Amino acid sequence: MSLLIGRAPEIDILKEALHNNKSELLAIYGRRRIGKTFLIREVFAKQMVFEITGLYKGLMTDQLDNFTKAIIAKSRKKKLTPPTDWFEAFSLLEQYLSGVKSTKKKVIFIDEFPWIATPKSKFLMAFENFWNTYCTKRKDLIVIICGSAASYMIQKIIKNKGGLHNRINRHIRLLPFTLNETNLFLKSRGINYTTYDTAQIYMAIGGVPHYLEKLQKGKSVAQNIDHLCFEKNGALKTEFTQLYVSLFDESEKHLAIIKALASCNKGINRQELIHKSKIPSGGDFSLKLEELIESGFVSEYVYWGNKKQLTLYRLSDEYSKFYLKFIQNNANLGAGTWQRLHKSQGYVAWAGFSFETLCLKHINQIKRALRIDAIFSTNSSWFNNTAQIDLLIDRDDNIMNLCEMKFYNTTFTIDKKYYLNLKNKIAQLQQATQTRKNIFLTMVTTFGITNNAYSNELVQNTITLENLFEV
Repeated sequence: MSLLIGRAPEIDILKEALHNNKSELLAIYGRRRIGKTFLIREVFAKQMVFEITGLYKGLMTDQLDNFTKAIIAKSRKKKLTPPTDWFEAFSLLEQYLSGVKSTKKKVIFIDEFPWIATPKSKFLMAFENFWNTYCTKRKDLIVIICGSAASYMIQKIIKNKGGLHNRINRHIRLLPFTLNETNLFLKSRGINYTTYDTAQIYMAIGGVPHYLEKLQKGKSVAQNIDHLCFEKNGALKTEFTQLYVSLFDESEKHLAIIKALASCNKGINRQELIHKSKIPSGGDFSLKLEELIESGFVSEYVYWGNKKQLTLYRLSDEYSKFYLKFIQNNANLGAGTWQRLHKSQGYVAWAGFSFETLCLKHINQIKRALRIDAIFSTNSSWFNNTAQIDLLIDRDDNIMNLCEMKFYNTTFTIDKKYYLNLKNKIAQLQQATQTRKNIFLTMVTTFGITNNAYSNELVQNTITLENLFEV
């Protein structure tokens, strides 16, 4: 357990399964390289009695052979008659489990479950039978199915209408690290960046543990980004081309949605997204969008008053945004590329959007900094033809927090032009919503704001980057 960084809520969910008197079926999904396998192995290191990992693009015969070898290794039998189908394979697993004498909870971990379920193999049917006819009769089993292929995990497991319908006791959607977890992870590897530098890394590659592992101690942010994304053998130089193909069926449609969103920093509504992605409206589009949301690549922001047609969708995966903005067209320029690019005007626009995305992922920390985490509130966006508010916190104590998010390398100064812009936003929000609540302008910035007549008049709350790093 000492190697685990963060993941406290997920660890609690997993550990709860150890402390009851029935068998449980757990499903865990999330993008590849997010740390699913590591989490399970660390939490259940002492309880694991069987583990199998599916083979990517393996045939049914390959998967069966791999499954049989795993049983042989665990049961220490020198030889088993190879099963010809998955019903026989699970029968062998049942025989092995029946011979394990411990009375404590025992964990069966099937990793990359979707890869094992090859077409026409009846693997899912056999697994359903294994769970329903064997596992549920026992009180000491925890069966964990895990997968990166979001299409399969969501539609075939989480929303299963067959033998697993309502059988999943707990499911976890594993998302990237928060800023706090990212900071802890980097420090555990001897990388002691400031909060500002850690935020810059996060804005470029996100909180994906496998990406963060590639950062090298002793290198600056610019040097590390150059090394990972722009140098000849950079680990993240070609990751984008593999990422979506490995996660989704018909990934070209998912990519069309991702690229459409990447071109719209402030987010777009469903109709605009359909138009830009050139995917016809209907169930297929809805399914692809849902899979991207469930996998953490896209986020939806409800419009104030819950007007569904005005819900905004934004690309919330930092690496995808960074790749499409910078890596795609500069991948062959070599060392020093990022040090040049981050002085460009394009960097300024990207950094502003990416910081907003970062803040929207840390709304709980914003509420904690405002000391309103114990007050019921809703989060939404609001916009009209001339003004947009990306985060509006509507509270039950007669206050709305209108949050403005600004990424800057020093304290941020509200000048006359921005002051008039803010005054206009507040006035238009009041007029459009007809709210009787107080509207508190809340500035979320990297290093705070400069005290001047404009800030003194308008700003009620200031939140800094340090606040976003809280637990």
